[in-house]
Amino acid sequence: MNAVAKIRGGALLARAFKEKGVDHVFTLAGGFCNPALEGFMECQMPVINCPHEQVSGHLADGHARITRKPAVCLVGPEGFANAVPAMLEAWGERSPVIFVTGSSTLKRQGAGGFKEIDDVAIAAPLCKYSAQIVDGTRISEFVDRAWTAATTGYPGPVHLALPVDIMFSSFEEDAGRAERPFDRSDRPLPRAWPDPSRLAEVLDLVKASERPVMIGGHGVWWSGSEAKLGVAGTRLKMPVFNVPYHTKMLGEDCDAYMGLADFHQYHPSRPAIHEADLVLMVGCRLDNQMNFGNPPFIPPETKLICVNGSHEELEYNIGADIQLLSDPGAFLEALAGVSETWTDWLELQRRRRSDWVSEWSDHIAAETAEDTAQGRQMHPLQLALDVQAGMTDGDWLVFDGGNTHFWNEIATNIAAARGRTLGGILHPGNYSLLGVGVSFALAAKNTHPDKTVVLVTGDGAFLSGGLSIETCFQENIPIVVVVDNNGGLDCISQQQERLFKNQQHFATDFRDIPFHSMFEGLGGYGELVERREQFGPALQRAIASGKTACVNVKCRGVISPIVAATSDKRDKASIE
Repeated sequence: MNAVAKIRGGALLARAFKEKGVDHVFTLAGGFCNPALEGFMECQMPVINCPHEQVSGHLADGHARITRKPAVCLVGPEGFANAVPAMLEAWGERSPVIFVTGSSTLKRQGAGGFKEIDDVAIAAPLCKYSAQIVDGTRISEFVDRAWTAATTGYPGPVHLALPVDIMFSSFEEDAGRAERPFDRSDRPLPRAWPDPSRLAEVLDLVKASERPVMIGGHGVWWSGSEAKLGVAGTRLKMPVFNVPYHTKMLGEDCDAYMGLADFHQYHPSRPAIHEADLVLMVGCRLDNQMNFGNPPFIPPETKLICVNGSHEELEYNIGADIQLLSDPGAFLEALAGVSETWTDWLELQRRRRSDWVSEWSDHIAAETAEDTAQGRQMHPLQLALDVQAGMTDGDWLVFDGGNTHFWNEIATNIAAARGRTLGGILHPGNYSLLGVGVSFALAAKNTHPDKTVVLVTGDGAFLSGGLSIETCFQENIPIVVVVDNNGGLDCISQQQERLFKNQQHFATDFRDIPFHSMFEGLGGYGELVERREQFGPALQRAIASGKTACVNVKCRGVISPIVAATSDKRDKASIE
């Protein structure tokens, strides 16, 4: 009688992910994880080895945000601790990353095993699901459970711990497959269809409104409903805003799209929301970005409606006047069928946007002229605008940092009004975690190899996660990095100068770091830019080099409107 073929637990894990359709795994290879890596090799699944576990987590996050499919971050037990910040970032944007820890031995658990930590408990507050696999015959089942948690309802990261003794032990190839579900491949996601009477109530309120605005959030993106959002806004002539801190959902060619629902980064959103008699939030959370739905962000007399695809999301929105449980796509299809339109109201917002663009354009032109006359370094907004002017339609833009991030948000809206059509945008999420930029840019280039990907990063942000640039060289995935180099943590120093009695900053300066030389030393392309007229040609040379490149730009520190407002708010809110 022939012996039954057996494989290691790590190979069972790899095969389970292969069956689900995972196309990328990100890791820092460690001894605890070797059987899984052997399994991925046998399954011919691409694995990208990273210089740090946090980098592997951010890469998985970026990949998941772009593809809207789960990606795997595989780490060892001590590496799990390094990956926690990436888990936090993925949690803030509800990105379906599957974190897998090759953890300490199960047989001696609690006795001080090698590299033993309670990774399941650590991950639990930052994930939808965190579990330890205690039986190798259930590996496929746990992968199925984790996958389901990550992708259904309100998506988000999950965590599985596979102890090293189970990882290395041998099991039958079909272990655990005698029970349902027999088919554990990826399946269509269940979606919530709205209750007809509640849907009719919401649509009646929309029809009766005189000045409605719509705000789209995470749920629209993860349900793949952004095109329907654009159609509804365009057909109804209803202004559409995007919550801050998320992937761009609507193209610049959408007439109804206005920009961010952020009073500081896009000033015209304030009168639009304050004058609206109905605010329709689709796939959003009433969190700090929306001031929890409270005044002064949304006036008390305004009707506030929240439409979400899961009960998990609706729990964030108990402050809404009306809640509707519905898949965003299903709701937006119904909304697009409303016969009413709000042409004059939309045109008012478009004029306000045009005026805002003109005001900012005039302001930055005057600032730049004064910079030139006085020999000052470039304004960060001018740099952001010049970056997009040097890009081609369809290219991807990533930005990372404090003030750098916020100036680039403003520049993106201005550049869009001037006709620039980007292929996509990525940036830090709700937790404003610095250092994600290189990883996100690499993920964008990896999924769109025919497009140029440009990262604009603050020097502090690059120092937080710049080591990940080695992965670009190792995997031959070239990106262009533009460093907004103001010699310190400008976002913090500017707040200190407004807050401290001596109007100085403290513990926020960096030395003059030659980032461009660093890239050259790694085998890439680098240039130093000290004057604005040098930048455009330098950017084009960096793109044309075909290498991972750095344009190190000396800029002056200028506080962004949102950071100024935040520092004022914190000062006034202090308890004295």
